[in-house]
Order: sequence, then structure tokens, then C-alpha cells
Amino acid sequence: MISLNNISVQFAGTPLFDDISFIINRRDRIGLVGRNGAGKTTLMRIISGQMEATTGQVASPSGSSIGYLPQEMHFTSQHTVINEALKAFAEIKELEQRIHKLTEEISHRTDYHTEEYHKLSQKLAEGTERYDILGGATQHARAEKVLLGLGFERRDLERPMTEFSGGWQMRVELAKILLQTPELVMLDEPTNHLDIESIQWLENFLIDYPGAVIVVSHDRAFLDNVTTRTIEISMGKAYDYKACYSDYEMLREERMAQELAAYSNQQRQIAQIEHFITRFRAKNTKARQVQSKIKMLEKMEKVEVEELDKSSIHFRFPEAPASGKVALESVSVSKRYGSKEVLRDLNFMVARGERIAFVGRNGEGKTTLSRILIGDLPHEGIVKLGHNVKIGYYAQNQAEFLDPEKTVFQTLDDVAAGEVRKQTRNILGGFLFSGEDIDKKVKVLSGGEKSRLAIARLLLEPVNLLVLDEPTNHLDMRSKDILKNALLQFNGTIIVVSHDRDFLQGLTGKVFEFRNKNIKEFIGDVYDFIDHRNIESLKQLEAGRKVAASEKETGISENRQNWEQKKQFERELRKLQQGIEKAEKEIEVCERDMAELEKIIANPSLNPPMIESGEVFTKYEAQKNRLTKAEKEWEQFHLELESLEGKENS
Repeated sequence: MISLNNISVQFAGTPLFDDISFIINRRDRIGLVGRNGAGKTTLMRIISGQMEATTGQVASPSGSSIGYLPQEMHFTSQHTVINEALKAFAEIKELEQRIHKLTEEISHRTDYHTEEYHKLSQKLAEGTERYDILGGATQHARAEKVLLGLGFERRDLERPMTEFSGGWQMRVELAKILLQTPELVMLDEPTNHLDIESIQWLENFLIDYPGAVIVVSHDRAFLDNVTTRTIEISMGKAYDYKACYSDYEMLREERMAQELAAYSNQQRQIAQIEHFITRFRAKNTKARQVQSKIKMLEKMEKVEVEELDKSSIHFRFPEAPASGKVALESVSVSKRYGSKEVLRDLNFMVARGERIAFVGRNGEGKTTLSRILIGDLPHEGIVKLGHNVKIGYYAQNQAEFLDPEKTVFQTLDDVAAGEVRKQTRNILGGFLFSGEDIDKKVKVLSGGEKSRLAIARLLLEPVNLLVLDEPTNHLDMRSKDILKNALLQFNGTIIVVSHDRDFLQGLTGKVFEFRNKNIKEFIGDVYDFIDHRNIESLKQLEAGRKVAASEKETGISENRQNWEQKKQFERELRKLQQGIEKAEKEIEVCERDMAELEKIIANPSLNPPMIESGEVFTKYEAQKNRLTKAEKEWEQFHLELESLEGKENS
């Protein structure tokens, strides 16, 4: 459908891309991944036509349409939510005006048999037909359906856009793109503006979308559920995998191992050539050979390997100060903003060491309660902190409270105390700040870098109760892994507001579900919670909402479930097939090596030293054991494959 041909981009002479080429097919579901700064957003802007590449071109069929949602936008709309969403139907609006004008003109004519009258009638018929094809009569209902799916209440639809935060206005922009039904939808971090419920609705929508989809996201679960192809941008090149994100991670490790081996081999070769040049450069008799070696080095295409230092992920933070058995208690807590009641009569207790996830739709009071618990908001009722409880709080905009004039190192050094202060540089390395990065001023850092620094600073403070409000926003996959591992090692109490299911999985052991101004407790992590409620999406979490679905909705739910089961089957099938293939190669190598050794055993004159030392027999026995192991693995993989295929066919 759309092809990228030898796309290269340079900024101030520094290359970002180098001859990137790939094709976007009609029903592709592509996850675009890579480190922060790799160029994912730049590539999407080039595809959408908002930016031109330095060299190369993007080719697409005439008349094809692309919908692109960037990470951030500036909003000036004065319309209501529904009227802003209806802007998606610009062609329908033009048709309505044209149909109205033609109808008016025809109604005042009486020259029914003239050629001009016939042409007007033909134009009216064509316009009406096009109007019907585009769904003109259902545009309002379609807009409502998408807006409600993205989390708006029906009463919100007539409110002006100016009453909503930037995140909610981004939802309207997303709705407009989905309603336009372009041949290609490109979304840059769409889940940053959505809650779990809306994310799952969007997943279902994109799975059934009739066009192609490209998504940049740091939400692993979202990528796994939506995408079937992953394109990684790394060191100026594009690597294309026919796999969802989790499968891509495994395939990438294999590729990285191969690249590392090739890099090591090349470095040895370079060292040998450089040694030859250094040794014989001064000898006239070797001048021609030296020049030949120099040219060889100049022409050699260098193998590059992206560094992946995983040591930082194993950093352990100091133990939290001891506290009482009860971390905090809420007694009849309520909160109003003017006449709007947000929370009503909340009574609960948080025990020391508990890890609780706050989930629910945006606007249900998760952030409000978080701020109440830390003493940041006036409220009705009582919040009792336990003995020696010290709270650390991470707000969604926490990075804004960092001193922009301080360096990265100073920001941490200000709060580090005791023995921890000696480890400041190691801690910064643990959060991906190394080398010259630690001397950068906060004001020049990216949003993700500021978030990492704010989290590192928070976790250095001597606290035993962490309240974290959307801590993973702006963090890439690796940064989220580092944060999650740090929190798993934290021995205090944790309350976390998050829409990132993959981040919450295994981190929390209790869920507080926010709905209808109250909360309901559930023991287990976020996936246990979803499974227990036997729901396909968190739409059914709202009390009083009717859960009886229409036949169409039931069909979508069943299709979704069937799709997930098929995807899981294909993933397991692929792993087993790869295992069988690897075992077969191992068997082939062992049998070949054993055959060579058998020749020596049968004819000792082929290698007398190996016979005399007994090395040939030692190697033969080792290969035999290796062969036995490979054959057992091959057999086990086949048994598992038969079992898997049997389940699929039953």
C-alpha cells in the first residue's frame, strides 16, 4: 500500500536514518519501536507528509489517506465535544451542502426535459449515493459511539472543549482520526492519554480496523494485543520482524547475539591488520602490503552493536525505615469540588508492606485520593498514618518540580544521605544516566529523562510508603523495567495509580477499583482482577451499567477471545517449531563430528597423536552424550507439538 524507499535523514550533518526501506501493507498492524531518540516520531512525520526526508521517498497510491496522532498537540477549539468530533466528516458536510443546494435549484425548475435539468438530477443522485456510502445518516451515532468508547460520558458531549484537560482533548483528536477511517492510522503514544478501560476499547477497535495501523507505544500489553509486526529503529537502520512485541524481544536477542559475534570477529580481524601495519610500516619491502592493508581497513564495512547494559536493572535500594503494622487508615473520607462529588464515605485500611493498584476510569478520583492520602488536599473525614510512616509521592507532573538549573548529579546528591551518597553515580547509572549525562542541567533533559530522574530522586529518600501516580508516563520499555525491578525490591508499602497492565502485573497484590464515588477491594494483581470479573474490557466496571450486550457486541467479544487464543497458539507453535529446528541442527552437527572421529578410530594413521593421547575417544564420548541430549530434546518438542495441535483441533 505505502512504500518507504531508501529513506535517509540528517540533522546538522548527523545521520538519524540511513537508507531505510519497507512496505506498509493494507491490513498491517505494526509496532514501531526503538530507544528514545532513535527517530520513531520523525519517521512517522515523514510517512504522514509533515516532514521530508533528506534523501529517499515515500510512495503511496493516489488518493490514499493517512491519519496521524502525534504525542502532543496545541488546542484552540471552542466547539463542543460532539461538534469537534463531527469535523471528521468534512466530506459528508460538503455533500450535505451540495445536496441541499442542488435540491433547492431543482425544486425551482420546470424544464424537466432539458439536458441541463438531467445533468442536475444526475449530480444530485451521485451526491446522494456518495452520502449514503459514507454513512451520512449515521455520522452522529458513530461519533457518539467512539467518544463513549474513549471514556466520555454522554453528558460530556455537549460540553465545550475548553472545559477539558489536554489529555481529554487528545481523546477527541483520536476519535476524529478513527472516524475518518483513513487507509493508514498512525498513533504516537496513544495510551498516555487513556485509562485501562479506554485502552482496551481502543485495542478492540484497532484489531478490527479495516486499514493499516502503525503504533508507537511503551505499553507492552497494548503492543502485544494489537500488533502482529514489529519494526525496530536502531542505529539508523530498520529491522523488520513478523511478530508481536514479546516475540520480537526474543528474536531481537538472537539477532543481537549474532551481531555481537560478528562484531567480535571483525574486531579481532581489525586488530590483526593494525598490528601488521604498525609492525611493517617502516619497511620498504612491505610498503605495498601495508598500503593494501590500509585500504582494506578503509573499505571494511564496520559492524556496529547497540549497547545493552543490563547491570543497572539489578540495583538494590536501601531498606525502608520500619513502620507500624498499619501504614494508613481512611475513615469516612469524602471529597467535593464545589457541587461535584468525587469521593463518598471511603473506609479502608492499608497494611504495612501491601502493594495496591488504583484502577478505574479517568475522573473517578484516583489522583484525588492519592493527594488526600499524602495530605495535599482538604477533605471530609480522617486519614490516619501509622506509626513512623514516612510518605514519598510521585505526581503525574513530578518532573516539573525539579530545579531546572541543577545538574543531574546535583539533583540526586541533594537528597542522598549516609552510605547511599557514596553510590550516587552508580544509582544514576542504574537509571540510564552515565558519562557526561550526569553533568547535564535538568532543563535540557527530555520528558522521559526528567521522569527517570524524578523517580530516582524519590526512591533515595528515606520513606516507607510510596504513592505513585502514573509513574510510567514518558518512560520507555527499559526505563519501566528498571523502575519495576527497583519497586519489587522496595520493602515498604506501595500505592500506584497506573493504566499500564504489564507494569502492574506481579508488582501489586491488591486492586482498589474506583467507581461511582467509591472503591471496591480485590485481592490479586490486575490480570487476576480482570479474569475474576470475567470481563473482556473494563467497561463493565461501572456500577449500574447494564452488562447485557447486543448480539453484535457479543460477537466482537467472542472474536476477540478467539483471536487471543489463536495468537497464543501461534506463539507456542512457533517456539516449539524453532526448538525442533534447533535440535535437528544439533543432531546433524553431532552425527557429522562423530562420523569424522569414527574414521580416525577405524584408521589410526589419519591422526596418530589423537589415538595415542586418547583424545579421539574422549571427544567421541562427549559428542555421543551431546547427541543423546539433542535427540531427547527433539523427541520432547515433538510430543509437546502433538499435544498442542491436539488441543487446537479438539
